[in-house]
Amino acid sequence: MINMTTSDRIFQLLLICILLIIPQLCFSQIQWPEITPQNKPWTRWWWMGSSINEKDVSDLLETYKEAGLGGVEITPIYGVAGYEEHFIPYLSDKWVQKLTFTFKEAARLKLGVDMATGTGWPFGGPWIGAEEASKYVAYKTYTLNAGQRLNERVVYLQQPLVRAVGNQIYESYGIYKLNGEKIHGSRQNPLLKENSKPIDISDIKEPITANKNLQALALDQVRFEKSLPLQTLMAYSNQGEVLNLTDKVNDEGNLDWTASDDKWTLYAVFQGWHGKMVERAAPGGEGYVIDHFSQEAIRVYLEKFDQALTTKDISSLRSFFNDSYEVDDASGQANWTPELWDEFGQRRGYDLREHLPALFGNDAEDKNKAVLSDYRETISELLLENFTQPWQEWAHGKDAIIRNQAHGSPANILDLYAASDIPETEGNEVLRFKFATSAANVAGRELVSAEAATWLNEHFTSTLSDVKEAVDRFFLGGVNHIFYHGTNYSPQQEEWPGWLFYAAVHFSPSNPLWADLDALNTYIAHTQSFLQMGHPDNDILLYYPVYDYYAERGNELLRHFDGFEESDKSSFKNNVNLLQKKGYAFDMISDKQLQKVTYAEKSLVSANNLYQTIVVPNCEYMPLNTLQKIMQLAEGGASIIVHRALPASIPGLRKDNLEEFRKLKAQLYFKKQSNGIQEATVGQGRIIMGNNFERLMSYASVRREVLVDQGLQFVRRVNDNQHLYFLKNQGDKPLEGWVPIQATGQLVAIYDPMRKKSGLASVRNTKNRTLEVYLQLAPGESCILQTFPNSFSASTFPYYQVVGKAIPLEGSWSIDFMKGGPTLPSSINTSTLRSWTALKQDEIDKFSGTARYSLNFPLPSGEYEALRLDLGTVKESATVYLNGEVLETLLGPNYSITIDRNKMMLVNKLEVEVSNLMANRIADLDQRKVGWKKFYNINFPARLSENRNANGLFDASQWSPKPSGLMGPVTLTPLNKMKL
Repeated sequence: MINMTTSDRIFQLLLICILLIIPQLCFSQIQWPEITPQNKPWTRWWWMGSSINEKDVSDLLETYKEAGLGGVEITPIYGVAGYEEHFIPYLSDKWVQKLTFTFKEAARLKLGVDMATGTGWPFGGPWIGAEEASKYVAYKTYTLNAGQRLNERVVYLQQPLVRAVGNQIYESYGIYKLNGEKIHGSRQNPLLKENSKPIDISDIKEPITANKNLQALALDQVRFEKSLPLQTLMAYSNQGEVLNLTDKVNDEGNLDWTASDDKWTLYAVFQGWHGKMVERAAPGGEGYVIDHFSQEAIRVYLEKFDQALTTKDISSLRSFFNDSYEVDDASGQANWTPELWDEFGQRRGYDLREHLPALFGNDAEDKNKAVLSDYRETISELLLENFTQPWQEWAHGKDAIIRNQAHGSPANILDLYAASDIPETEGNEVLRFKFATSAANVAGRELVSAEAATWLNEHFTSTLSDVKEAVDRFFLGGVNHIFYHGTNYSPQQEEWPGWLFYAAVHFSPSNPLWADLDALNTYIAHTQSFLQMGHPDNDILLYYPVYDYYAERGNELLRHFDGFEESDKSSFKNNVNLLQKKGYAFDMISDKQLQKVTYAEKSLVSANNLYQTIVVPNCEYMPLNTLQKIMQLAEGGASIIVHRALPASIPGLRKDNLEEFRKLKAQLYFKKQSNGIQEATVGQGRIIMGNNFERLMSYASVRREVLVDQGLQFVRRVNDNQHLYFLKNQGDKPLEGWVPIQATGQLVAIYDPMRKKSGLASVRNTKNRTLEVYLQLAPGESCILQTFPNSFSASTFPYYQVVGKAIPLEGSWSIDFMKGGPTLPSSINTSTLRSWTALKQDEIDKFSGTARYSLNFPLPSGEYEALRLDLGTVKESATVYLNGEVLETLLGPNYSITIDRNKMMLVNKLEVEVSNLMANRIADLDQRKVGWKKFYNINFPARLSENRNANGLFDASQWSPKPSGLMGPVTLTPLNKMKL
């Protein structure tokens, strides 16, 4: 027997503890981040007519939380016919009481809450008068010869106009227009319903608030006939003389002036009332849209919220929200503000009134471009400084932040997004999303959100697989905070399908797919928990040549920035497409943002994010201070890439700095290198220039993720000394093999966010010290990679190989209909799997809901370690149970599960709960002419023209039953783990 001293025993105990703890510490390095409400998807919560009650608010919030939602954004909109007595006027005392109750309930449930700063969109309401409302510019020209006087009055009569949503046929324009879809109307002149009675201006009272039936009228734009106030009258002679004649026009519009010895052209500029109304406004929110270029207008607008909220507890509110700028989807543009002359003069250094022919495109082409560019730049600055920034300051004063959709604005949206606490994007294209995500990255914002799954497919036909595909596109574009669009508040006692929004994938409990929504929400939460970690890891700052776009004349004065137009053939767009296609990680950057970039430790630095280079696309215009900044960064050691040539000139009419601009360029001495590359040394850095964009990237040794050549797409982040990748197989074939990543390290962990499986990947080093990772990804599948700089012991991620033929599961399937309607079909036994709509049972083809398929089967014989269960065709989502244990919920398009052999018994029970679409039950309602479409304003539009009835409304009465259920074939395939 060995005698142990007390110190020996203590040492032994410590050693045992260390031996027990160290493995735990090692294994803890591969771990899923903690899920928070911010990681989870949120949803836009439509309050129709604000017809809410506290019991339903509590019950619905609990339902949303149980489904895995992390928060809601409250947006009041139009009401439901028949519920008028339940309408709660917006910002009334009763409405605010319901709002604060909602805040408290959300806090109790640990759900986040945002709220729209208004009803519908854009900002506006009944308290916005003519002075604060959006405006447009109108002009007339007159010609006088020497000695002539103007005989006609200088007046402009605004023509009356009424556009009402209720008599329009909805068509998808812009970002939601389908490829090949034929559009019959336009935003300016929408298609009207057959036999609809056009609303006449005589039917509308002035002011708008005097009309008592605004929900039914659903006004979109209203202009009353009136004489417009003159803003200026300018005279331009053939010899270049310019006179301001405004003070020579009397109140009746008569001009007291005689033309001198020359031919004169007179420009009279008038201020019009644009008449845009708040779209989809809630009761009490109907009114004119604000003048977004006027700081006084936003002050008056927000003052109403101060009056309603100042004494209330809104501490649970995270942020105020602004929907996309949609002022000009109407007749004419809101392109004027009363302070424009002064604002323009202060900002651009000259009087715009002296150059009206150029503003309206009637001067020499170079001058037309220059003045138009200055006008658009001024409008851009006004939208930033007189709207976005004051709104943000106001929100911060209430201990809240702002979430802002800047796309579609007549401004440099990179600057608008950067001024937002949470920039938000929407749509379907990755490159469109990158305007919001670039601004967020460059400005150091932690979150960038997306309005997800808007008008994804026709109503009631979108699957959770469709939604996942859309969400993954947002992730690949750099988004890390998903908002569904959206979820309707609907009273619990309301008959199915309840209250529905006109443009959404319906993320509501009435949707049978709600049963499996928690699986999608869990996937999003796990993915976002990584994408919200650390910082973006992009290499390129791509200069956004906005001044080229400012100078490009179109059909209107304003140009709206909304991603890339089909007609855009610019070098910039081509550069963006190539960078994305070839696997270069980049952010776009504006002139304003570039001024804040520094160079340190061999990297370009923007808000603590590091970049390798700046790329200047082939463009014509660049401000002097931008070129000076680029030269300064190069002096410090940065490498700058210029495609084709440096810009030729500075933007705008005033060319005071043009000579300095030219001298700065002339300082560069380019030496020819190989492959058509030229290089100029600038201080410690260099400027590289060439015609071949790909060669420029290669010459500058810009990092490229060659994994895109294997059909993968990626977004990359860095967290301390770790790299994080979100990868998705975008191809139509399975990917299996070694995949290179442009990161270093000793180990790589794989995380499967759909199945919540993780482990160390098989890796190997490449010649350039980066890594290759072995991946197995089915089409549409995604994963997350995490690199580690040091080695440690941990479980490995399982790879499998097929070791036998697929075994069909045959026998008698029992089908039990669990929930749904209109009625629950009786249980069925069948040996042949096919759509349940093809089974012989009364009214089964009308059923929307969930059915459980059950089958007993023996353990397959043979030597194997696992079995792949493949369900074949499933319509639409499925939760799989084996011997009473839930395995996974499958959303598609891949409906397979890998099952370890040790989970099998000699005789096994397989249960598959399948939920189908809302479509078949909706078709039944329409066939029976049940009146579920009872919404004011826009009731209830079809996504596709073939689904419209004679009244222009959605109609599913002609639909054939959509395939539903488990259709198979169901097979088991023997697998063994691969040893790599």
